[in-house]
Amino acid sequence: MIDSQKRVLVAMSGGVDSSVTAGLLRAAGFEVTGVFMCLGAAGDPDSDSRGCCSPQDAADARAVAHKLGIELYVLNLADAFQPIIEYFVDEYRCGRTPNPCVPCNAQIKFGRLIRHADSLGIPWVATGHYARILPVGGRPAILRKSPRHKDQSYVLFGIARELLGRILLPLGDMPSKEDVRAKARAMGLAVHAKPDSQEICFVPDNDYVAYLSRRCPEALRPGPIVDSSGKTLGRHRGIAAFTIGQRKGLGIASKAPLFVTHLDAAAATVTVGPRSEILHRHLEATQANWHCDLPAEFEARVQVRYNHTGSLGRVRLRGPTGFEVDFSEPVMAVTPGQAAVCYEGDRLLGGGWIQSAS
Repeated sequence: MIDSQKRVLVAMSGGVDSSVTAGLLRAAGFEVTGVFMCLGAAGDPDSDSRGCCSPQDAADARAVAHKLGIELYVLNLADAFQPIIEYFVDEYRCGRTPNPCVPCNAQIKFGRLIRHADSLGIPWVATGHYARILPVGGRPAILRKSPRHKDQSYVLFGIARELLGRILLPLGDMPSKEDVRAKARAMGLAVHAKPDSQEICFVPDNDYVAYLSRRCPEALRPGPIVDSSGKTLGRHRGIAAFTIGQRKGLGIASKAPLFVTHLDAAAATVTVGPRSEILHRHLEATQANWHCDLPAEFEARVQVRYNHTGSLGRVRLRGPTGFEVDFSEPVMAVTPGQAAVCYEGDRLLGGGWIQSAS
């Protein structure tokens, strides 16, 4: 008989990562139950989305569960997911660049997952994220994947700290995605060669501009492209098509490279300038979520976007939900709407949402 404490609920998307996660935990002696979280697309018979919950993904999750000999639930979370879509649209409407994976992980892929585990009397939950959870100072902490290639800890900062002790992340020590696919082949899982899901799961073909043109046409109101002196250099098709630090696709001619330095949603204005104008030494962030108790000031490596390796800075807390960072060296394209996530070595301390940079 399996120990009741070795029961785990695994979020199974039908992809190779979550499938191998379920297989690894079953091989480790856990009683595994799968759950396919339908966020909307899987319930649409006309959808051909390659997102995270298409009809094909649902079928793949069922096939993997059958192969592994585990039970699979389908959890309809379309209503719960709508606020995340609304947040995504609203951020672009305000001239900011959102990261919907962070609230999705905090609220859906872990928050609702643990609530469902509680309803089934299951103590553990697991996903296919590339990160680790290990005890640090006697408390569970999220650490970067080892090795760091494909590390996904950045998008996990929003998880409530009280949930960390119930999470398993078996892929955190896998050397590479190729090793994960090899493990899937060894398990006899047909999804071993399945392509990775698109970057934004609810946006068809990953064309967020086309998506916003339907959901939020005001974010694509044409306007001027100007330099820092206010001189008009050209016209644009909408501020939502741009992000801070963008160089390509500006649609203007210039002898020297130009980068997007500011987006003004109210005036529908895109400001561009030289690289020096997107180098920042300071940021302010709000809506902080910390995974441990921290002093009022501390040194950390701060990651300001998903593919940023992080920069050293001094962090100062500003009340329970705010903080600011002074960087040791200038950091390129610190973007409002993105997350500033703090690390001590490989350990994720927490983070918040960038409001401004200077």
